[in-house]
Amino acid sequence: MEGMTELERLLALEDIKLLKARRDRAADTKDWELYLSLHAPDHVSHNEGLPRWGSAQEMIDNVSKLMGDHRITVHHSHTPEITFETPTQAKGIWGMEDMIFDAETKELLIHGFGFYHETYEKRDGTWLFTSRQLKRTHMRLSPSLEQK
Repeated sequence: MEGMTELERLLALEDIKLLKARRDRAADTKDWELYLSLHAPDHVSHNEGLPRWGSAQEMIDNVSKLMGDHRITVHHSHTPEITFETPTQAKGIWGMEDMIFDAETKELLIHGFGFYHETYEKRDGTWLFTSRQLKRTHMRLSPSLEQK
């Protein structure tokens, strides 16, 4: 990548990996303030089966309702493929697995697998998510959800 030394590239990779780790932790601990802070205000998000969200605030409003206190969630992201377009813009594909439980009954509702396709931008010295699309390769639904 022109415009970046090898050391700068490695440091940027680590920053993006930490960004992703914080996002998964914030989602599962329901730290919506932290979750929102990791995304650029103009962040665009699309998860299969849900409407496209055109801002970070719209995303957090919806995600906090979908994964609120009535759900227990577990998100794991791994094996990142991160490429730099410029010293301040990057793309990433992450393998993912998530599990969503009903908080009251502890029933496993969704067990999903797939890939997050994301973009990142370094703004004011900090890497932020600028877009995310979840593409699932497999999803197991609980029998109670399959009947709906």
